[in-house]
Amino acid sequence: MNDVFKQMKEWKCDVEGALERFLDDEEMYMDFLHQIAEEEAIVKLGKAIDAGDIQLAFDYAHTLKGVHGNMGLTPLYLLDIEIVEPLREGTFETVKENYQKLVAENEKLKEILR
Repeated sequence: MNDVFKQMKEWKCDVEGALERFLDDEEMYMDFLHQIAEEEAIVKLGKAIDAGDIQLAFDYAHTLKGVHGNMGLTPLYLLDIEIVEPLREGTFETVKENYQKLVAENEKLKEILR
C-alpha cells in the first residue's frame, strides 16, 4: 500500500471500499482523488452559503456528499451530512461552521496528496 493510502487510512478514510468501486485500479483512484481535492464545488458551496441560497447550497452539498462518500473520504462525507441535513430542513443553522470544517478537512486531503 502506498504512503498516500496509508495516510488516508490513518485519517479514517475507507480506502478499501473506494478501491473496490474502482475495480482496484489504484492509478485511476489517485487521479480522481487529485481532481476531487481541487473540486470547485466546495468554493461554490461557500458562495451559495454566503449568498443565502439554501437550494443552491443544498445542491452543491448533496453532490459533494455523494462524491466524497463514493471516494471513501469519510471525514469529508461526515461533514457533508452535517451541511446537507440543515439545508434540507431549510435552515443555515450550523452550516457555516461545518462548511469551515469541510474546507479545513479538504486542505488535509490536499496535504496528503502532495
